[in-house]
Amino acid sequence: MDSKDLFEVYSDPLVLPFLNSDNCHGSNFYCSKQEYMDETIKYWLKEYYETQGFVRFSILDKKIKKAIGTIEVFHRDAKDYFTNCGLLRLDVARAYEKAECIQEILSLCIDSFYELFHCDMIATKAPLYAIERIEALKHLNFIYQTAPLIGHDGRKYYDYWKLSKKNE
Repeated sequence: MDSKDLFEVYSDPLVLPFLNSDNCHGSNFYCSKQEYMDETIKYWLKEYYETQGFVRFSILDKKIKKAIGTIEVFHRDAKDYFTNCGLLRLDVARAYEKAECIQEILSLCIDSFYELFHCDMIATKAPLYAIERIEALKHLNFIYQTAPLIGHDGRKYYDYWKLSKKNE
């Protein structure tokens, strides 16, 4: 249902630098053809319903009644700093890669992700050039981490920001 809209996002080369494909077996999520997007969505659904490795939600702009990106989250246990972590990947269309849009999207779901994904922190990537994204993360009290996220193959990934669960 969202494939056509999401193809617009994932086929935009200017969105590609903002997609977090760390530790994704070499995929960069760029879809140059509609059928690649369809296959990617099938994979996401399989990953959730069969493997239960992660869940990826479509993000809808209610005003224009269109999918404008996705948000992926999964519980991560690892032997690095990012353990007992809800790892979050946010992919949005170029027009939504703005601090106020990112803040709005994340503020709607962050608190519930702690419970849904049984974690003490949420971590997401924002490279140095993602100025608007970084502004949004700072506004939401995310803190830049110097510690790398260590991939399944031992590769180190940087530019992660974390938000710890509030003590209630």
